[in-house]
Amino acid sequence: MCSPVMSLLMRPDKVAESAGPLLHRVRLSTLGLVLICASFLSAFLAGWLWFSSALNWQAHLSKNYLAGVALYETMRVGTAMPEGIVLSPLPPRDASLADGGDFGQIESAPKPAFVTTVSFLGNSPDRLSGQELKLGIVSPALRYAVSDLPSTEGQPVALAFGALTRSLATFCSEPLLYAQLGDQPWLEIDGTALWGCEAAPRDYRLFAILLTVVALAALSTWALDTSARFEQFAAALRNRRRLGGPESYSVDGPAELQEIVAAVNMTLEAEREQLRKRVIVLSGVSHDLGTPATRLKLRANLISDPDLRDKFVGDIEQMTDMIESVLTYTRAELAAETPRELSLDSLLAAMVDDYEDMDHPVSLIPMKPRMIEGSGSLFSSKRGQMWVPGPEHVVVTARPVSLKRAIANLIDNALKYGRRASVGLETTYDRVVIIVEDEGSDMSPEDIDAVFAPFERGENVGTVSGFGLGLTIVATVAEQHGGRLWFEQGAHGLRACLDIPRG
Repeated sequence: MCSPVMSLLMRPDKVAESAGPLLHRVRLSTLGLVLICASFLSAFLAGWLWFSSALNWQAHLSKNYLAGVALYETMRVGTAMPEGIVLSPLPPRDASLADGGDFGQIESAPKPAFVTTVSFLGNSPDRLSGQELKLGIVSPALRYAVSDLPSTEGQPVALAFGALTRSLATFCSEPLLYAQLGDQPWLEIDGTALWGCEAAPRDYRLFAILLTVVALAALSTWALDTSARFEQFAAALRNRRRLGGPESYSVDGPAELQEIVAAVNMTLEAEREQLRKRVIVLSGVSHDLGTPATRLKLRANLISDPDLRDKFVGDIEQMTDMIESVLTYTRAELAAETPRELSLDSLLAAMVDDYEDMDHPVSLIPMKPRMIEGSGSLFSSKRGQMWVPGPEHVVVTARPVSLKRAIANLIDNALKYGRRASVGLETTYDRVVIIVEDEGSDMSPEDIDAVFAPFERGENVGTVSGFGLGLTIVATVAEQHGGRLWFEQGAHGLRACLDIPRG
C-alpha cells in the first residue's frame, strides 16, 4: 500500500497530476491510512539517511584523526606507516624552497597553489628535545583556517597533528603536506587516499532534507486539495440562492464528497420538482378559473341592481388577484431568474420616476458621502478621518425582475400605510441597504414582524387592499440574494431596510 505513494514522493512533478484521480478513487479513510503510511516511510527513510550519513562522516573523521596521530609517531620514532599515506623525502632543491617557506614553488605542489603554514611545539617529549613540527599545506582550492583548530595549553603535538588531518578530511581539496620535525629532512606527505574526495563517504543528508520537503509538499498538497474541494462545494451551495447555480453538481474528490454531492443533487431535484408541481397546479387552477370568472363577469353585468353587480364584480376580481399573488410568490420561491450585474442607483431612480409620473408621492433620497476612519501611524495613535463621496454607480449582482418586484412591494406598502415613500441607499464596501421610509405609519417594527408570514395582514385589513403576501415575497427575494429584510423606526415614520451583498 505504501510503495505507490513513495513512487509519487520521488516524482514531485507528478504529484498535482496524480492527486486528482487518486482522490476521486479512494475514500478519506483509505486516503488517511495511505498518508499515515507514506509519512512514516518518508520520515523513517529521511532519518535513516541522515543518521547513517552522520555516523559515516564521524567514522571518516575519526579515522583521519587517528591516522594523523600515528603519522606523527612515524615521523618521530619510526613506527609503522598508517595505511593510505605515502611519505617521501624532498629533493635538495625543493627542500631549500621549503626552508624559505616557498611551498608553492615546489615541483610536486598542486597548481594553482594555496599555501597554509603552521608549526607545532608541544610538551614532553618534544619540548624537552626542542623539536618543532613545521608544516606547509598546499591545496589547489583553498587556504585552511588553522586558527580554528582545537587547542589547549600543553596539548601534545601528536593530538594537534591529528586534529589537523581531521580538518583536512572535511574539505574536498586533496592537499599535499610538507613536514619537517626538528632537524630531520623535509618530507612530502600524500594522504589523498585517506583524506581526499574519493575517500570521503557519500553524504545523503541533503537528499534526506529534500525527501522530507518533497514528502511534506506532497502530503500538504493532498490535504489542502481535499479540504479545498469540500470548501468550494460548500461555497457554491451558500451562494446558490444569491448567484444561481447548475441544476446538478459534479465535483471531483473523495468518495465521501461524491456521496454528499449526490445527496445534494437529489435534494435539489426534489425541491425543483415540488416547486414545479406547485406552479403547475396553481397555473392550472388560475387557467381553469379564468373561463368561469369571465363568464361570471359577463353574467354579473346582466344584474340590474348596480350595487349588487359591483359587489359581484369586485369579489370576482379579488379572487383572480389572490390567485395571481400566490403565483407570484411561488415564482419568487422558484428563483428561475439568472443573476446579473446592474446599477442599483439607476434602478431606484427609474422606479421613483415611474411612481412620480403616476402622481404618487415617492421621492429619492440623495446619497450622502461616507466618513471612513484610517489607522494610526508610528508617531501617533490618533486615527484620521476622511469623507468619501457616494459612488457614481452602485453596482450589485442581483436578479433584476425579482429585486424590482421586492422594492415595488416596499414602496406600495409605504404608500398604503404611510401616505408617502422616501427611497434611498446606504452602502459599504461589500453591502448595500435599500431604504424605503413612509410618513406617519401607525405600525411599529414589532407589528411588522408579526405580519411577515404569508397571508398575515395588519389591523387595517378592511381599509387597505392586498392579500398579505407582499412582505413574504420581499423577504424571500432578500434571502435569495444572500441578504435580509428588517424594519426600524425612522425620522418620519417606519423604515424598511432591504440588505443585500454587492458582489
